[in-house]
Amino acid sequence: MLLAILLVAQAVSPPKELILVKAAHLIDGTTDTPRDGLGVLIEGDRIKEVGPVAQLAGRAQRVIDLGNATLLPGLIDAHTHVLLQGDITAADYDDQLLKESTPYRALRASAAARTALMNGFTAIRDVETEGAMYADVDVKTAIARGVIPGPRMFVSTRAMAPTGMYPLLGYSWELHLPEGVQIVDGPDNIRKAVREEVKYGADLIKFYSDRRYYRSTDAKKPLRSLVNFTDEELKALVDEAHRLRKKVAAHAMGWDGIDAALRAGVDSIEHGDGLTPDLLERMAKQGVSWCPTMYVGVYVAQGRGGIWPEMVELEKVAFQAALKHGVKIAYGTDAGGYAWTENQAKELSIMVRYGMAPMKAIQSATSVAAALLDPLCPPQARECAGSDIGAVAAGKYADLIAVDGDPLKDISLLEHVRFVMKAGVVYKQ
Repeated sequence: MLLAILLVAQAVSPPKELILVKAAHLIDGTTDTPRDGLGVLIEGDRIKEVGPVAQLAGRAQRVIDLGNATLLPGLIDAHTHVLLQGDITAADYDDQLLKESTPYRALRASAAARTALMNGFTAIRDVETEGAMYADVDVKTAIARGVIPGPRMFVSTRAMAPTGMYPLLGYSWELHLPEGVQIVDGPDNIRKAVREEVKYGADLIKFYSDRRYYRSTDAKKPLRSLVNFTDEELKALVDEAHRLRKKVAAHAMGWDGIDAALRAGVDSIEHGDGLTPDLLERMAKQGVSWCPTMYVGVYVAQGRGGIWPEMVELEKVAFQAALKHGVKIAYGTDAGGYAWTENQAKELSIMVRYGMAPMKAIQSATSVAAALLDPLCPPQARECAGSDIGAVAAGKYADLIAVDGDPLKDISLLEHVRFVMKAGVVYKQ
């Protein structure tokens, strides 16, 4: 009887409304040339068809006409921290962990997530909670259930580092203080930690490969660092994560930390200020992605002092070398490392200024980033046909943004998104 009722209910369910979104220009996230005169037909939360407006208009129940705008896929930020609100200095970081409860930080994270969405980022990869345990899973769930607005979230939960190698540090040994990461030591402990994070909702695993960055006199290795894990420990971490079909992101800034991460077989290098031609060749060969996060370096350098201002220039050199070596560059900003009042799209202008073609920068923040977020995309893939996001194409999620003018002529226009749709729902118009 129940089955019969369900069948009848399905039979009489009204068809989903067909919505046509049209604009003068379309950048689809995968092809290298924008196209004009096309519309996007949406059914429910998916793109049903992309084609000439004249052919699609008669089938739509509703039309969203964006006039002379440029339509693009929703942007993807592959390196964020919604549970941080900027940490230029150690004191900024310590205050958040010592003076803000996890529930309060989660409330602030919900505001950060909304900001990201309104700025045109319909998906983010959030790479650790910095002491807020599994609160990123809660924020992700609240967004997915429609409790709060925000981008699709791919979360790493608690990043990993060994004992004594990540803040909070420098306090009396008599005090029991929060940890900014999950402390792990030894291969068995690490395998267990990977399993725990996956159990509680991790979409990927993130670890800190190095610390204490210093300038070297060796021109071939200008930025060195101290490595956190042994090779045996990292092999266990990456092996267990991949066994559970989760990708691995490595915070690695100096030559030594990047080298260790690549030996272990990670999927992405985060920051990578000390990348050199030899490391870039290895990355290209292994299909490892790079999330440069250059704007945050500029933002925090003067406040942190020391070697940080030099690292800004080192990363510029590394970025230009990466373009020559054909390394996959996935857009990542480290938002949360700087205040969420700064627009995440500012990274695009730096990428273009450093020599990346505007269309390649847009693809970095769409199809290339989507391939990194998808655990089933193979290492060498620059885009992934199976991914649900990152492109304007039939079958993909209806995640769309629009800007006035031509972002290929002025990439900073993407700092002024005027239309945002996620899963067929308009959040900004």
